[in-house]
Amino acid sequence: MNSAAKNISLTLVPASGDSLYAAQQKIYPREIAGRFARLRLLVVFVLLGIFYTFPWLSWDGHQAVLFDLPARKFYIFGLTFWPQDFFWLTWLLIIAALSLFFFTAVAGRLWCGYACPQTVWTEVFLWLERISEGTRNQRIKLDAAPWTREKLLRKSAKQSLWILFSLWTGFTFVGFFTPIVVLGHETVNASLSGWETFWIVFYGFATYGNAGFLREQVCKYMCPYARFQTAMFDYDTLIISYDAVRGEPRGARKKSADAKSLGLGDCISCQACVQVCPTGIDIRDGMQIECIACAACIDACDDVMDKMQYPRGLIRYTTENMLAGKPRRIVRPRTLVYATLLAALLTTFAWGVAHRSPLIVEILRDRNALYRETADAGIENSYTIKLVNKTRAPQRLRLAVASGSPVLIVGNRDIDVSAGEVASVPLTLRITRGALRGMSSITLTASAEGGIVANQAAQFFAPEVE
Repeated sequence: MNSAAKNISLTLVPASGDSLYAAQQKIYPREIAGRFARLRLLVVFVLLGIFYTFPWLSWDGHQAVLFDLPARKFYIFGLTFWPQDFFWLTWLLIIAALSLFFFTAVAGRLWCGYACPQTVWTEVFLWLERISEGTRNQRIKLDAAPWTREKLLRKSAKQSLWILFSLWTGFTFVGFFTPIVVLGHETVNASLSGWETFWIVFYGFATYGNAGFLREQVCKYMCPYARFQTAMFDYDTLIISYDAVRGEPRGARKKSADAKSLGLGDCISCQACVQVCPTGIDIRDGMQIECIACAACIDACDDVMDKMQYPRGLIRYTTENMLAGKPRRIVRPRTLVYATLLAALLTTFAWGVAHRSPLIVEILRDRNALYRETADAGIENSYTIKLVNKTRAPQRLRLAVASGSPVLIVGNRDIDVSAGEVASVPLTLRITRGALRGMSSITLTASAEGGIVANQAAQFFAPEVE
């Protein structure tokens, strides 16, 4: 066996400064006009209008939309939801989740492209950036240029606009939980509580971080929806796609050139679809999880096709079946099941909210004794009755025991309960000795004018034997 040692030569290579991890390349989405851009702008105005306007609206003397956590009441356009109604909040969340499944199966990621808060607020931050730093090319040049007075002023103006808008967003968010008029007075007088200040700053910071700093990285790396959406897609789901059959082989050419004689497709490799994409992808590479279906690439490509006098639709909303020349099926087992469940849930929710009892009655027994005997041969049970008036008007409630019962109410049977009040009053029920034995179930009724009635069962205890 040759045991001679072998010499291995090592050469030192100077560090190149390269990293194992590539730095995140900043994306400069180009502004674009078109039918889908106008639609996105309309949706942004509507959704942000709802968010920033609703807290300032009044309804029946209350803020139209107010989630009053200390009082445990949610006011939503004349409807008051109490803790006992939180079941319907869960029901509403189920409806929202199923709606997402349904619309994703039918129309793909339209939620991401048009209605997602990340998309909506990012549009505003991009608009503020264009105001302070200019167009896409101007922003690229500005970032590449050395620091000058103009660059400092433009960057400072952008950051100031972003911070002011973020704080206003945080203020509005807290205004859904604290009456916004009161919150405004506290802000002006510098008398905000610690928690109010924390949440304004926290939500403002989250808005700035997500929509201003991270932007497309939230959609590409943080949002779970992009990861599990493929489970809801099929060959008939609407997606944005590049028509490779028509567009390939791609290549630059003059407007007057004959593409067929050059052996080229309709794609002129102008990169417009890449430049307008908010996530920085190339839609021509096929379906990608980073695509949020905002249709900016469609507007850009249609504009180029118009200039080249080619037909529109090289990039378009379509389905895999339609690309393969097959008809699209909107009604299919998946969408039919989703639609049926969604319709049932919505109907149940609407009926349940409309038929909520405006009055709640709860009866708590006195735990000190099952019963007590009176000097005049009577048996009495003591209770505490809790009455919740969920209406916006004061109510005079009359208590009564179900007809045919030997149980009588001792004392006043009429109780006044203010609007939205929870009243707790003592209640004594009585029978004549021997009318009931042992434990018996009774029903107590509270009624008011207008046909408001609430029933509550209770237990009455009497001696087993005389």
